[in-house]
Amino acid sequence: MRASADGERAGGTDRPDEVLVLGIDPGTATTGYGVVRRSGVARVALVECGVIRTSAAEPLPVRIREIYDSIVGLIERHRPFAVSVEEVFHGKNAQSALKLGHARGAILLAAAHHDVMIAEYAPRQIKKAVVGTGNATKDQVGFMVMQQLRLRQAPAPADAADGVAAALCHCMIGSFPR
Repeated sequence: MRASADGERAGGTDRPDEVLVLGIDPGTATTGYGVVRRSGVARVALVECGVIRTSAAEPLPVRIREIYDSIVGLIERHRPFAVSVEEVFHGKNAQSALKLGHARGAILLAAAHHDVMIAEYAPRQIKKAVVGTGNATKDQVGFMVMQQLRLRQAPAPADAADGVAAALCHCMIGSFPR
């Protein structure tokens, strides 16, 4: 387990058997995120989730800086053990994939600047870990996030649920300190 510069334990909690994972579903317009606490081997609980929205009226560099600054804020507030980021989906629109790559770069840089472990997962891998099939719909992902975390309703909007799913994926299949 890492320690911060002031000697505090990193990982987001004061208990050695607990860690926090920050899951992120990147996007230049809307970036979803979820902070999940993993206790022991299989216990998970939602700490926080939401979205980072940027204005399409702003130039891309300004939007990327907003994403970076927001992720830095989440990392500094929660001190996660790991950041779990969804990889770029190779769709039909190359321009969208390039913009998504810029957002992912800002997210990866924020984690690297804070010496936080980075885990990257393909969208199908996240869906398979959380739902059981890599072809799951957004509604199915939201429903299973709700079930696994024992929530009254799925995180909204769907981008927030996808961020939580990225965190859950790492909690299920990622590596952790012993």
